Amino acid sequence: MPALRDVIAVLDELYDPRWADDWDAVGTVAGDPDAEVSTILFAVDPVQAVADEAVRIGADLVVTHHPLYLKGTTSVAATTPKGRVIHTLISNGIALHTCHTNADSAPRGVSESMALALGLSDLRPLETDQESPLDKWIVYVPREDAAKVAAAMHEAGAGKLGDYDLAQFQSDGRGSFRPLEGADPAIGSVGEVEWVEETAVEVIADERIREQVRAAMIAAHPYEEVAYDLWPLAAQPSERGTGRIGRLNTPMALSAFADHVRASLPAHHGATRVAGDLDRVVETVALCGGSGDFLLGTAQAEGADVYVTSDLRHHPVSEHLERPGACAVVDVPHWAAEWTWLPTVAAAVRDALGDTVKTHVSQIVTDPWSRTLS
Repeated sequence: MPALRDVIAVLDELYDPRWADDWDAVGTVAGDPDAEVSTILFAVDPVQAVADEAVRIGADLVVTHHPLYLKGTTSVAATTPKGRVIHTLISNGIALHTCHTNADSAPRGVSESMALALGLSDLRPLETDQESPLDKWIVYVPREDAAKVAAAMHEAGAGKLGDYDLAQFQSDGRGSFRPLEGADPAIGSVGEVEWVEETAVEVIADERIREQVRAAMIAAHPYEEVAYDLWPLAAQPSERGTGRIGRLNTPMALSAFADHVRASLPAHHGATRVAGDLDRVVETVALCGGSGDFLLGTAQAEGADVYVTSDLRHHPVSEHLERPGACAVVDVPHWAAEWTWLPTVAAAVRDALGDTVKTHVSQIVTDPWSRTLS
Protein backbone atom coordinates (compact mmCIF):
# COMPACT_ATOMS: atom_id res chain seq x y z
CA MET A 1 0.00 0.00 0.00
CA PRO A 2 1.51 3.37 -0.98
CA ALA A 3 2.14 6.18 1.46
CA LEU A 4 0.68 9.63 0.91
CA ARG A 5 4.09 10.85 -0.24
CA ASP A 6 4.06 8.17 -2.98
CA VAL A 7 0.67 9.28 -4.30
CA ILE A 8 1.73 12.93 -4.20
CA ALA A 9 4.87 12.04 -6.16
CA VAL A 10 2.68 10.57 -8.91
CA LEU A 11 0.47 13.67 -8.97
CA ASP A 12 3.48 16.00 -9.01
CA GLU A 13 4.94 14.07 -11.93
CA LEU A 14 1.68 14.48 -13.85
CA TYR A 15 1.04 18.07 -12.78
CA ASP A 16 4.27 19.69 -11.63
CA PRO A 17 3.52 22.31 -8.93
CA ARG A 18 6.00 24.63 -10.69
CA TRP A 19 3.48 24.91 -13.55
CA ALA A 20 0.96 26.63 -11.30
CA ASP A 21 0.28 30.35 -11.66
CA ASP A 22 2.00 32.59 -9.14
CA TRP A 23 -1.28 33.50 -7.44
CA ASP A 24 -2.39 29.89 -7.03
CA ALA A 25 -2.29 27.62 -3.97
CA VAL A 26 -1.60 24.03 -5.01
CA GLY A 27 -0.20 21.03 -3.18
CA THR A 28 -0.99 19.18 0.03
CA VAL A 29 -3.29 21.04 2.42
CA ALA A 30 -3.54 18.37 5.12
CA GLY A 31 -2.11 14.92 5.70
CA ASP A 32 0.83 12.93 7.07
CA PRO A 33 3.30 12.08 4.28
CA ASP A 34 3.94 8.69 5.90
CA ALA A 35 0.26 7.73 6.22
CA GLU A 36 -0.90 4.81 4.09
CA VAL A 37 -3.37 5.49 1.30
CA SER A 38 -5.72 2.80 0.04
CA THR A 39 -8.69 4.84 -1.23
CA ILE A 40 -8.64 8.18 -3.07
CA LEU A 41 -11.64 10.41 -3.81
CA PHE A 42 -11.39 12.87 -6.72
CA ALA A 43 -13.63 15.96 -6.79
CA VAL A 44 -13.76 19.46 -8.22
CA ASP A 45 -14.51 21.41 -5.03
CA PRO A 46 -13.31 20.89 -1.44
CA VAL A 47 -16.74 21.52 0.08
CA GLN A 48 -18.47 19.91 3.02
CA ALA A 49 -20.51 17.51 0.88
CA VAL A 50 -17.28 16.14 -0.62
CA ALA A 51 -15.64 15.84 2.81
CA ASP A 52 -18.68 13.93 4.06
CA GLU A 53 -18.53 11.67 1.00
CA ALA A 54 -14.85 10.96 1.73
CA VAL A 55 -15.77 9.87 5.26
CA ARG A 56 -18.64 7.76 3.98
CA ILE A 57 -16.54 5.77 1.48
CA GLY A 58 -13.54 5.44 3.80
CA ALA A 59 -11.17 7.55 1.71
CA ASP A 60 -7.66 8.27 2.95
CA LEU A 61 -7.07 11.12 0.48
CA VAL A 62 -9.20 13.68 -1.33
CA VAL A 63 -7.75 15.23 -4.48
CA THR A 64 -9.57 18.34 -5.65
CA HIS A 65 -9.12 20.73 -8.53
CA HIS A 66 -10.05 23.89 -6.66
CA PRO A 67 -8.01 24.97 -3.63
CA LEU A 68 -9.59 25.11 -0.20
CA TYR A 69 -7.60 28.18 0.82
CA LEU A 70 -6.72 30.33 -2.17
CA LYS A 71 -5.96 33.33 0.04
CA GLY A 72 -4.07 33.42 3.30
CA THR A 73 -5.88 32.54 6.51
CA THR A 74 -5.15 32.84 10.21
CA SER A 75 -7.72 30.32 11.41
CA VAL A 76 -8.99 26.86 10.55
CA ALA A 77 -11.62 26.88 13.27
CA ALA A 78 -14.65 24.70 12.58
CA THR A 79 -16.82 27.77 13.06
CA THR A 80 -16.26 28.60 9.37
CA PRO A 81 -17.27 26.45 6.36
CA LYS A 82 -13.66 25.93 5.26
CA GLY A 83 -12.55 25.21 8.81
CA ARG A 84 -15.32 22.63 9.17
CA VAL A 85 -14.05 20.88 6.02
CA ILE A 86 -10.54 20.72 7.46
CA HIS A 87 -11.79 19.40 10.81
CA THR A 88 -13.91 16.76 9.11
CA LEU A 89 -10.98 15.52 7.06
CA ILE A 90 -8.30 15.60 9.75
CA SER A 91 -10.48 14.07 12.46
CA ASN A 92 -11.10 11.14 10.12
CA GLY A 93 -7.48 10.76 9.02
CA ILE A 94 -8.14 12.02 5.49
CA ALA A 95 -5.54 14.03 3.57
CA LEU A 96 -6.34 16.81 1.09
CA HIS A 97 -4.32 17.66 -2.01
CA THR A 98 -5.00 20.23 -4.73
CA CYS A 99 -4.00 20.29 -8.41
CA HIS A 100 -5.34 23.54 -9.88
CA THR A 101 -3.63 25.68 -12.53
CA ASN A 102 -0.78 23.16 -12.68
CA ALA A 103 -3.39 20.71 -14.04
CA ASP A 104 -5.11 23.15 -16.40
CA SER A 105 -2.61 23.19 -19.26
CA ALA A 106 -0.84 19.85 -18.84
CA PRO A 107 -1.31 16.76 -20.99
CA ARG A 108 -4.08 14.73 -19.33
CA GLY A 109 -5.15 18.00 -17.76
CA VAL A 110 -8.45 19.85 -17.54
CA SER A 111 -8.70 21.37 -21.02
CA GLU A 112 -7.47 18.21 -22.73
CA SER A 113 -9.96 16.10 -20.76
CA MET A 114 -12.78 18.42 -21.73
CA ALA A 115 -11.76 18.25 -25.40
CA LEU A 116 -11.76 14.47 -25.33
CA ALA A 117 -15.15 14.45 -23.60
CA LEU A 118 -16.49 16.50 -26.53
CA GLY A 119 -15.03 13.98 -28.99
CA LEU A 120 -12.47 16.30 -30.58
CA SER A 121 -9.51 14.97 -32.56
CA ASP A 122 -6.23 16.48 -33.84
CA LEU A 123 -5.81 18.26 -30.52
CA ARG A 124 -3.18 20.89 -29.78
CA PRO A 125 -2.88 23.67 -27.19
CA LEU A 126 -4.73 26.83 -28.06
CA GLU A 127 -1.88 28.84 -26.58
CA THR A 128 1.38 26.89 -26.22
CA ASP A 129 3.49 27.22 -23.09
CA GLN A 130 7.25 27.43 -23.22
CA GLU A 131 9.47 24.99 -21.40
CA SER A 132 11.82 26.56 -18.87
CA PRO A 133 14.92 27.74 -20.74
CA LEU A 134 17.99 25.54 -20.55
CA ASP A 135 21.63 26.36 -19.89
CA LYS A 136 24.44 24.65 -21.74
CA TRP A 137 27.55 24.21 -19.62
CA ILE A 138 31.04 23.44 -20.93
CA VAL A 139 33.71 23.00 -18.28
CA TYR A 140 37.38 22.16 -18.91
CA VAL A 141 38.76 19.60 -16.47
CA PRO A 142 42.00 17.61 -16.10
CA ARG A 143 41.21 14.30 -17.74
CA GLU A 144 41.46 12.25 -14.56
CA ASP A 145 38.91 14.52 -12.79
CA ALA A 146 36.31 14.67 -15.57
CA ALA A 147 34.09 11.92 -14.17
CA LYS A 148 34.11 13.48 -10.71
CA VAL A 149 33.09 16.93 -11.97
CA ALA A 150 30.40 15.50 -14.28
CA ALA A 151 28.97 13.44 -11.40
CA ALA A 152 28.77 16.54 -9.17
CA MET A 153 26.92 18.50 -11.86
CA HIS A 154 24.54 15.60 -12.39
CA GLU A 155 23.92 15.40 -8.66
CA ALA A 156 22.97 19.10 -8.73
CA GLY A 157 20.34 18.36 -11.39
CA ALA A 158 22.20 18.88 -14.68
CA GLY A 159 22.01 16.42 -17.56
CA LYS A 160 18.23 15.87 -17.61
CA LEU A 161 16.66 15.75 -21.06
CA GLY A 162 13.05 14.62 -21.34
CA ASP A 163 12.79 11.07 -20.01
CA TYR A 164 16.59 10.76 -19.69
CA ASP A 165 19.11 11.90 -17.14
CA LEU A 166 22.90 11.75 -16.60
CA ALA A 167 23.34 13.07 -20.16
CA GLN A 168 26.73 14.57 -21.04
CA PHE A 169 29.24 14.87 -23.85
CA GLN A 170 33.02 14.71 -23.39
CA SER A 171 35.80 15.67 -25.76
CA ASP A 172 39.54 15.53 -25.07
CA GLY A 173 42.14 18.14 -25.85
CA ARG A 174 45.03 20.14 -24.38
CA GLY A 175 44.73 23.30 -22.35
CA SER A 176 47.39 25.75 -21.19
CA PHE A 177 47.75 28.41 -18.52
CA ARG A 178 50.44 30.28 -16.62
CA PRO A 179 49.98 30.82 -12.85
CA LEU A 180 50.79 34.39 -11.83
CA GLU A 181 52.20 35.74 -8.58
CA GLY A 182 49.76 35.01 -5.74
CA ALA A 183 48.27 31.95 -7.42
CA ASP A 184 48.15 28.57 -5.69
CA PRO A 185 47.96 26.21 -8.67
CA ALA A 186 46.81 22.60 -8.30
CA ILE A 187 49.02 21.81 -11.31
CA GLY A 188 52.17 23.60 -12.46
CA SER A 189 54.31 26.37 -10.99
CA VAL A 190 54.04 30.14 -10.69
CA GLY A 191 55.49 31.87 -13.76
CA GLU A 192 55.66 28.72 -15.86
CA VAL A 193 53.38 27.87 -18.81
CA GLU A 194 51.67 24.55 -18.14
CA TRP A 195 50.03 22.31 -20.74
CA VAL A 196 47.48 19.82 -19.38
CA GLU A 197 45.59 16.95 -20.97
CA GLU A 198 42.02 18.09 -20.36
CA THR A 199 38.44 17.00 -21.07
CA ALA A 200 35.63 19.36 -22.01
CA VAL A 201 32.50 18.18 -20.17
CA GLU A 202 29.24 19.43 -21.72
CA VAL A 203 25.86 19.19 -19.97
CA ILE A 204 22.53 20.98 -20.08
CA ALA A 205 20.46 22.10 -17.09
CA ASP A 206 17.30 24.02 -16.31
CA GLU A 207 18.24 27.68 -15.86
CA ARG A 208 16.37 27.70 -12.55
CA ILE A 209 19.10 25.56 -10.99
CA ARG A 210 21.95 27.57 -12.52
CA GLU A 211 23.59 28.51 -9.23
CA GLN A 212 23.31 25.00 -7.79
CA VAL A 213 25.06 23.59 -10.86
CA ARG A 214 27.73 26.29 -10.77
CA ALA A 215 28.44 25.70 -7.08
CA ALA A 216 28.66 21.92 -7.53
CA MET A 217 30.97 22.26 -10.52
CA ILE A 218 33.35 24.63 -8.76
CA ALA A 219 33.40 22.56 -5.55
CA ALA A 220 34.31 19.37 -7.46
CA HIS A 221 36.89 20.97 -9.76
CA PRO A 222 40.55 20.70 -8.73
CA TYR A 223 41.57 24.08 -10.18
CA GLU A 224 41.77 27.29 -8.20
CA GLU A 225 40.22 29.15 -11.14
CA VAL A 226 37.71 27.11 -13.14
CA ALA A 227 37.43 27.69 -16.89
CA TYR A 228 33.91 27.12 -18.19
CA ASP A 229 31.39 28.40 -20.73
CA LEU A 230 27.72 29.03 -19.96
CA TRP A 231 25.33 29.39 -22.88
CA PRO A 232 21.63 30.19 -22.25
CA LEU A 233 19.57 28.26 -24.81
CA ALA A 234 16.33 29.42 -26.41
CA ALA A 235 13.15 28.07 -24.80
CA GLN A 236 11.32 25.42 -26.80
CA PRO A 237 7.56 24.82 -27.08
CA SER A 238 6.26 22.19 -24.69
CA GLU A 239 3.35 19.76 -24.77
CA ARG A 240 1.63 22.02 -22.27
CA GLY A 241 -0.55 24.93 -23.21
CA THR A 242 -3.62 26.89 -22.25
CA GLY A 243 -6.87 25.59 -23.71
CA ARG A 244 -7.16 23.18 -26.62
CA ILE A 245 -8.24 23.38 -30.24
CA GLY A 246 -9.33 20.41 -32.33
CA ARG A 247 -11.77 19.14 -34.88
CA LEU A 248 -15.17 17.47 -34.83
CA ASN A 249 -15.19 14.26 -36.84
CA THR A 250 -18.64 15.22 -38.14
CA PRO A 251 -19.37 18.94 -38.69
CA MET A 252 -22.74 20.11 -37.35
CA ALA A 253 -24.84 23.22 -36.94
CA LEU A 254 -24.11 25.39 -33.90
CA SER A 255 -27.51 24.54 -32.39
CA ALA A 256 -26.77 20.81 -32.65
CA PHE A 257 -23.26 21.35 -31.32
CA ALA A 258 -24.59 23.16 -28.25
CA ASP A 259 -26.85 20.17 -27.57
CA HIS A 260 -23.83 17.88 -28.06
CA VAL A 261 -21.82 19.89 -25.53
CA ARG A 262 -24.54 19.74 -22.90
CA ALA A 263 -25.00 15.99 -23.42
CA SER A 264 -21.23 15.35 -23.25
CA LEU A 265 -20.74 17.08 -19.89
CA PRO A 266 -22.04 15.73 -16.57
CA ALA A 267 -25.58 16.64 -15.63
CA HIS A 268 -25.87 19.97 -13.84
CA HIS A 269 -28.35 22.65 -12.89
CA GLY A 270 -26.67 25.54 -14.66
CA ALA A 271 -27.28 27.06 -18.08
CA THR A 272 -25.49 26.32 -21.35
CA ARG A 273 -25.53 29.62 -23.23
CA VAL A 274 -24.92 30.06 -26.95
CA ALA A 275 -23.89 33.20 -28.86
CA GLY A 276 -23.84 33.25 -32.67
CA ASP A 277 -25.80 32.11 -35.69
CA LEU A 278 -27.43 28.82 -34.67
CA ASP A 279 -27.33 27.58 -38.28
CA ARG A 280 -23.61 28.14 -38.87
CA VAL A 281 -21.59 24.97 -39.43
CA VAL A 282 -19.14 24.08 -36.68
CA GLU A 283 -16.07 21.90 -37.29
CA THR A 284 -13.03 23.51 -35.62
CA VAL A 285 -13.59 23.85 -31.87
CA ALA A 286 -11.50 25.80 -29.37
CA LEU A 287 -12.07 25.50 -25.63
CA CYS A 288 -10.71 26.25 -22.20
CA GLY A 289 -11.74 24.46 -19.03
CA GLY A 290 -12.75 26.96 -16.36
CA SER A 291 -12.90 30.73 -16.79
CA GLY A 292 -11.58 31.48 -20.26
CA ASP A 293 -12.78 34.79 -21.70
CA PHE A 294 -9.14 35.90 -21.96
CA LEU A 295 -8.73 33.45 -24.87
CA LEU A 296 -11.61 34.70 -27.01
CA GLY A 297 -9.25 36.58 -29.32
CA THR A 298 -6.86 33.64 -29.53
CA ALA A 299 -9.66 31.24 -30.48
CA GLN A 300 -10.70 33.63 -33.24
CA ALA A 301 -7.12 34.05 -34.49
CA GLU A 302 -6.59 30.28 -34.58
CA GLY A 303 -9.56 29.79 -36.91
CA ALA A 304 -12.06 28.28 -34.51
CA ASP A 305 -15.68 28.08 -35.58
CA VAL A 306 -16.76 28.06 -31.94
CA TYR A 307 -15.16 28.65 -28.56
CA VAL A 308 -16.37 26.76 -25.47
CA THR A 309 -15.53 27.93 -21.96
CA SER A 310 -17.12 29.13 -18.69
CA ASP A 311 -17.91 32.29 -16.74
CA LEU A 312 -18.22 34.51 -19.79
CA ARG A 313 -19.22 38.10 -19.15
CA HIS A 314 -21.57 40.30 -21.16
CA HIS A 315 -19.15 42.91 -22.47
CA PRO A 316 -16.30 40.67 -23.70
CA VAL A 317 -18.76 38.46 -25.62
CA SER A 318 -20.68 41.43 -27.00
CA GLU A 319 -17.49 43.10 -28.22
CA HIS A 320 -16.24 39.82 -29.66
CA LEU A 321 -19.40 39.28 -31.71
CA GLU A 322 -19.08 42.77 -33.24
CA ARG A 323 -15.87 41.72 -35.00
CA PRO A 324 -16.16 40.56 -38.63
CA GLY A 325 -16.25 36.78 -38.91
CA ALA A 326 -16.37 36.27 -35.15
CA CYS A 327 -16.51 32.65 -34.03
CA ALA A 328 -19.54 31.46 -32.10
CA VAL A 329 -19.36 31.10 -28.34
CA VAL A 330 -20.74 28.46 -25.99
CA ASP A 331 -20.68 29.14 -22.24
CA VAL A 332 -20.96 26.10 -19.95
CA PRO A 333 -21.01 25.77 -16.14
CA HIS A 334 -17.55 25.94 -14.61
CA TRP A 335 -18.01 22.79 -12.50
CA ALA A 336 -19.25 20.67 -15.40
CA ALA A 337 -16.34 21.58 -17.65
CA GLU A 338 -13.71 20.84 -15.01
CA TRP A 339 -15.38 17.64 -13.79
CA THR A 340 -14.25 15.99 -17.05
CA TRP A 341 -10.69 15.94 -15.62
CA LEU A 342 -11.60 13.74 -12.67
CA PRO A 343 -11.86 10.40 -14.56
CA THR A 344 -8.62 11.28 -16.36
CA VAL A 345 -6.56 11.91 -13.23
CA ALA A 346 -8.11 8.90 -11.48
CA ALA A 347 -7.08 6.67 -14.38
CA ALA A 348 -3.57 8.14 -14.45
CA VAL A 349 -3.09 7.44 -10.75
CA ARG A 350 -4.34 3.87 -11.20
CA ASP A 351 -1.94 3.40 -14.12
CA ALA A 352 0.95 4.48 -11.90
CA LEU A 353 -0.01 2.67 -8.68
CA GLY A 354 -1.92 -0.32 -10.01
CA ASP A 355 -4.31 -2.15 -7.74
CA THR A 356 -2.57 -0.86 -4.60
CA VAL A 357 -5.19 1.91 -4.43
CA LYS A 358 -8.90 2.29 -5.11
CA THR A 359 -10.09 5.45 -6.84
CA HIS A 360 -13.52 7.07 -6.70
CA VAL A 361 -14.74 9.98 -8.80
CA SER A 362 -17.28 12.11 -6.92
CA GLN A 363 -20.64 12.40 -8.64
CA ILE A 364 -21.84 15.14 -6.30
CA VAL A 365 -22.80 18.25 -8.26
CA THR A 366 -21.00 21.06 -6.46
CA ASP A 367 -21.99 23.67 -9.02
CA PRO A 368 -23.43 26.48 -6.87
CA TRP A 369 -26.47 27.08 -9.11
CA SER A 370 -29.47 24.96 -8.14
CA ARG A 371 -31.91 25.81 -10.92
CA THR A 372 -32.11 27.45 -14.34
CA LEU A 373 -35.35 29.26 -15.12
CA SER A 374 -36.47 29.41 -18.75
